Amino acid sequence: MAFLAVDVGNTRLKWALYDAPKPGAGLRAHGAEFLENIDKLADGAWSAIEPPQRMLGCAVAADAVKRRVEEQMDELWDVPAHWVVPNAGEAGLINGYDHPTRLGADRWVAMIGARHRMLARGAPRPLVVVMVGTAVTVEAVDVHGRFLGGFILPGHGIMLRALESGTAGLHVPTGEVRQFPTNTSDALTSGGTYAIAGAIERMVQHVRRHCGAEPVCIMTGGAGWKMAPHMSVPFQLVEGLIFEGLLEIARQRFATPT
Repeated sequence: MAFLAVDVGNTRLKWALYDAPKPGAGLRAHGAEFLENIDKLADGAWSAIEPPQRMLGCAVAADAVKRRVEEQMDELWDVPAHWVVPNAGEAGLINGYDHPTRLGADRWVAMIGARHRMLARGAPRPLVVVMVGTAVTVEAVDVHGRFLGGFILPGHGIMLRALESGTAGLHVPTGEVRQFPTNTSDALTSGGTYAIAGAIERMVQHVRRHCGAEPVCIMTGGAGWKMAPHMSVPFQLVEGLIFEGLLEIARQRFATPT
C-alpha cells in the first residue's frame, strides 16, 4: 500500500512516497517544491510516481494552499487527502496546549516523531524538540509523553529583515558566526544564531529542573545544520522528523484490522 506523506511549510512543500503507512517503510520517491510551484506537481514530479493508496499531510500554510495540494491529487489519483489537526492526544502524545487545536500541526507531528524515535532507541526520557526554519520552535515533552509547552521565535531570515527594516543604515550581507564579532555582518549572524541557541539551552534547563532528568534534544528543519556547530548541549540532528511523525500517525489511523 503506497503511502504519500506531505509536509507543507511556510515556504516549501516537501513530499515522500513510502511502501506503506508505517514507521520503517521503504522510501520510493521524494521531492520538494516552493509553494508558488504547487500547481505544477500533477504535471511534474507526481506524474511519474506510483499512485498512493493513502495520503496524510501536515500543513502550516493557509487552507487555500491545502486546497491547491488536493487539486493536484485529484488530477492524478482517486485518493482522499487527510490532514493532521492537533487534538487532545494522538499516537502516545498528550497535548498540554491551552487550546489544543490551535497548536501548529508541524509542531505536533514533529513531537510525535521525536517521541517515537526516542522510544525505539531506549527507555522513555523527557524531550526538547527543536525545528529551525522560517520560524523556530522549541518544545518540551515530559517522560510520560505530555507536551508541556514551547517557545516560538523568529528564524535567522526574519531576524535579519526585522533589523534591516527597523534600523537606519543597517543593510549588510550575511556574515559568519564568531564568538567576538568585529564587523556588522558577523555581529548580525552571530546574534541571531546565539539567540536561537540560547532559547534551546534555556528550555533544556527548564525541562531538566521540571522533570528531574536530562532530556533528549532533537533538532530538525531546513536550517538545523546552521545551528549544529554552535550548540552547547548534546542533540540529534534529524532531517525528516515530520515525516517520521506522519508515518507513526498513519500507522495508527490506517492500520489494517487483523
